[in-house]
Amino acid sequence: MILVTGATGTVGGEVLRRLPAHLAVRVMARDPSRVARPGCRAEVVAGDYGDPCSLGRAVEGVGRALVLTSRVGGDDDARFVDAARAAGVRHLVKVSAAAVADSGADDVLTRWQRRNEDLLLGSGLRWTVLRPRSFMSNTLSWAVSIAGEQVVRGLYGTSLNACVDPRDVAAAAVCALTEDGHEGRIHTLTGPEPISAVEQTAQLGRLLGRPLRFEELSLRRARVLLRERYPEPVVEALLAGAERQRAGAKAGVEDTVGRLTGRAARSFRTWAEDHLGAFGAVPGAAGAGR
Repeated sequence: MILVTGATGTVGGEVLRRLPAHLAVRVMARDPSRVARPGCRAEVVAGDYGDPCSLGRAVEGVGRALVLTSRVGGDDDARFVDAARAAGVRHLVKVSAAAVADSGADDVLTRWQRRNEDLLLGSGLRWTVLRPRSFMSNTLSWAVSIAGEQVVRGLYGTSLNACVDPRDVAAAAVCALTEDGHEGRIHTLTGPEPISAVEQTAQLGRLLGRPLRFEELSLRRARVLLRERYPEPVVEALLAGAERQRAGAKAGVEDTVGRLTGRAARSFRTWAEDHLGAFGAVPGAAGAGR
């Protein structure tokens, strides 16, 4: 039995879609009705990290589990590891972040992920850690301004990030969940090349067939806009990450996706072509102006 957590999110949902149909799969979700299940025969159970009883039910009889948590600073990982250990789960596959390996990263997000990794490595269970770089899907936050103003706004637009397609992260997770040989391994996952927000904007414009403009934000304005969406510690963590990116800390490329899956990591262009509808593309007209 494989347990998938985070199935209503970007990576967990992709993992659920990619797991072979012949495997026994269980999904844990706070709201089972939100789990997309077209053609999926997985068992879906209600479970909450804050409810030890529901966690115990979710991990009962499970051999391997995908661990995805999002409550920054919380103890969700600790609760899950405790429940998994008590239930005899053999192997946990944890989605972490590439920043954990950066000695210059000391923000609240990275410290939280480091703490979760240390917890897992000291749990006595078999483990695999996936450390993805930023998701290409983060650019979906530009959709409103692209549709309404033909503009993308951001901080340090020419800085480079070897961002990764979430589908490649999911494919790597499926490998770790279904194959032997990943125990005790840390896999850093990136795209095939570093790319800047300015170039992403240009590529989207070419694919959409209309000119898009990148507008550089001041640090002050970026902070104001982030505060509309995130609590202060997370805002400062994101700004610190932007500074590290400007210094080149996120430009390194790894070939891990290819080694694990046998297929090269997807480019941003490929990801964008597959998601043009989210940016207001007219059906049948996508790709104009290539």
